[in-house]
Amino acid sequence: MTNKSEKPTPEAKALSLFLMAYKTKDPVYKEKSKRINRLWSLVLRGDMSRTEYMEEVQTMLSSYGGYSEVVEKTVRYYIDKTGEWKLQGDDKYCVDAKAIADQILKK
Repeated sequence: MTNKSEKPTPEAKALSLFLMAYKTKDPVYKEKSKRINRLWSLVLRGDMSRTEYMEEVQTMLSSYGGYSEVVEKTVRYYIDKTGEWKLQGDDKYCVDAKAIADQILKK
């Protein structure tokens, strides 16, 4: 069984945060958010391989323009909503998001 402290990849984190941000705008995002969270639960329980999960994540990411596009849309959403980017961290997603936020806020 997979360790429950295992973290999703930056791509999975980007997709999850994107779907959480936009789920109030369109019920399709809400359903996809539930789906990706359910799939991650299956990975944690050992009922789905991490490879299968990542294939699903990559397919969804591609449908929204890829990792960089999803990160940018998420950052832009929160900056437009709150006027700032608050997420801190040193993982790949946080570093990428911070760089995009700095570019957006400079404009």
